[in-house]
Amino acid sequence: MSVAGSPIIGGEVCNVITKKYSEFLPSLQSAEELVAQVERLAGSIDALRARIESEVQRDLDVAVAEFTELKQQLERDTLVLSILKKLQEFDTAIKEYNTALLEKKYVAAAQQLEKARRSLKTLESRKGFELKILKALGTELTVQTQNMLYHLGEEWQKLVVWRLPPSKGSLESALASELHLCTVPSEEGLAGPPVASVLQAFAVLGELHSKLKTFGQLLLKHILKPLISYSSLRPLVEEQSDVVILRFKSEEPNLDNTSPVEVFEKIKQILEFLHKYLLNVPLEGVDDKKECRVILSELLGDIIWEELSDCLIQNCLVNSIPTNSSKLEQYVEVIKSTEEFEKALKNMQFLKGDTTNLLKYARNVNSHFANKKCQDVIVAARKLMTSEIHNTVKISPDSSVALPRLPDPGAGDHLKMEKTSKLLHNEMMILENDSKLSQHTFSLPACRISSSVEELMDLAYQTLLEATASTDQCCIQLFYSVRNIFQLFYDVVPTYHKENLQKLPQLAAIHHNNCMYIAHHLLTLGHQFRYRLTSILCDGTATFVDMVPGFRRLGMECFLAQMRVQKGEILERLSSARNFSNMDDEENYCAANKAIRQVLHQLKRLGKVWQDVLPVNVYCKAMGTLLNTALTEIVTRITALEDISAEDADRLYSLCKTMVEEGPQVFTPLPEEDKNKKYQEEVPVYVQKWMTFKELMIILQANLQEIVDQWADGKGPLAAEFSPVEVKSLIRALFQNTERRAAALAKIK
Repeated sequence: MSVAGSPIIGGEVCNVITKKYSEFLPSLQSAEELVAQVERLAGSIDALRARIESEVQRDLDVAVAEFTELKQQLERDTLVLSILKKLQEFDTAIKEYNTALLEKKYVAAAQQLEKARRSLKTLESRKGFELKILKALGTELTVQTQNMLYHLGEEWQKLVVWRLPPSKGSLESALASELHLCTVPSEEGLAGPPVASVLQAFAVLGELHSKLKTFGQLLLKHILKPLISYSSLRPLVEEQSDVVILRFKSEEPNLDNTSPVEVFEKIKQILEFLHKYLLNVPLEGVDDKKECRVILSELLGDIIWEELSDCLIQNCLVNSIPTNSSKLEQYVEVIKSTEEFEKALKNMQFLKGDTTNLLKYARNVNSHFANKKCQDVIVAARKLMTSEIHNTVKISPDSSVALPRLPDPGAGDHLKMEKTSKLLHNEMMILENDSKLSQHTFSLPACRISSSVEELMDLAYQTLLEATASTDQCCIQLFYSVRNIFQLFYDVVPTYHKENLQKLPQLAAIHHNNCMYIAHHLLTLGHQFRYRLTSILCDGTATFVDMVPGFRRLGMECFLAQMRVQKGEILERLSSARNFSNMDDEENYCAANKAIRQVLHQLKRLGKVWQDVLPVNVYCKAMGTLLNTALTEIVTRITALEDISAEDADRLYSLCKTMVEEGPQVFTPLPEEDKNKKYQEEVPVYVQKWMTFKELMIILQANLQEIVDQWADGKGPLAAEFSPVEVKSLIRALFQNTERRAAALAKIK
């Protein structure tokens, strides 16, 4: 280091020392003092915080608790104040109600009652604040409400007066019924009729609907329904100074059912009267939180319309439905009148909304016509089925059956078909067979049927003829109604007349003929109308052929059951003949003779009962079967005898002769005696055992040689009727055991 640089170094050292001891140390001391002050301040703050936490916080909690208590007290005081206010409102409303009621200001009184009701409702809704007085207030409100309703009811009865007779439900009582409506203006100055204030009060109290419901029921019972039921009634309105009166007057009743057009007009007059003098009142109803306009005519309409429309349908429109399809077009007037009637009711606000059931019913006339026609047909058919069977008419192939004249199915091609038929006739003349069928080949044989069945068949034809002129749906319904007629006959007649059909042979025969008559017509009934019915039925469904076997079986079963009864009686009578044995005993002979006489009497009685009733061929077969039953039983009993003396044989022959002589006389199918001889001579045709019986008579009177000759080696008439065993048995019973008998027996083989 050089001498020249030492002063510089010394200066720097001096500066450093100066800065350290004259500048830094004082500032350090100042900083230390400041730190000490800060530490003292922090200690003061900690002391203050501790004091606040120990003293101020305690005072703050007390203040908060006091604030909360004051707030709750304020809420309680506010609630008490509001309750007191509502109680005051209730009390004021009741006082004002009493004042208004005394002055007969019913609307104001009702409004005050409603105000009191709302105040009480508010008081009752306060939870946790129950007052015993509320029960008393509720009782008081109920009492005052009922008092108000009583006064309103009294006023209502003065303004709307019903004068009703003690007797009800007759034309005389309807003529004595009157409705009086007061026309004195109301004291409260409301617009409309004098009952306006009463009705408005009812509306405010919520009792208007129940009051109108009672009025509507009386209106229906004593005014509207009698007007619909009795065609002679006409409404009459009489206006006086302070009252208007509605009553009825009577005119000459129409023999036919009242026209719906007239009924609608009369009902409209009644409703116009009510609308003018009672219901045309603008009322304000109360619906809890809001007010709503009340339309009286609409309210009354809602109450009575359903029952009124049902009554109009059942007692007016139903009766006006045409019974003939040709009158359906005229029903347009009724539909139009119904539309105008509903339109008028809507204008008077009795009705609201769209088309009602009344108009729907009127417009659906085709369906109702079909239903009514079908119902009438079934009712008429059932009436015929339950009528007496024994009232009969004679039918024969020559008798003209009253059938409806139907148009020719090929009417359009009539000329063409006529020309073709003439041409074919000329060309085929040479091939024509000389033998022709009788015009009665397929005719029903002459017999008697119930007149009710003839009417029933005529009903079926007329109904099908009606179907040909009807709409498709109606046509189908009428067609199946005709089928239902015959199904009903099948089910009803055998059950309804069961006892008589079992007991009375004549009725069984008539029922047999009835069934055959119906079956005969059913064969061609569907074919006759097939091309005149709706196209839906032209595919083969328009037929009645399927019912033919059932009707034939029904008739045959009934008659065969009667035949079994008669056979049983014949056999029972012959059972008292003591097996035709020991005829030499007078008592036995008398018993056998009596049995024969009883059988003949029974057959003659049946012959008379069935005479001119059954077809001749059926009659002869039936009588032949019954006579054959008797002869078969006699032959069986005689051939079973082991010993027949000569006297027995003579008496048996006498009994058999009686049967042969008088048996044919039971065949009397026709009233003309001279015409019955033919059938009496043809007895062998109908009595299977007739020749057997006659051969038995020959054996009873023949000797051994004659019997052998009758046998003729198994080729004679005797062999045709008896077996060798039966002939041998008779020979052994008739003849003593001799060589001649043995020889004769040897030839019978």
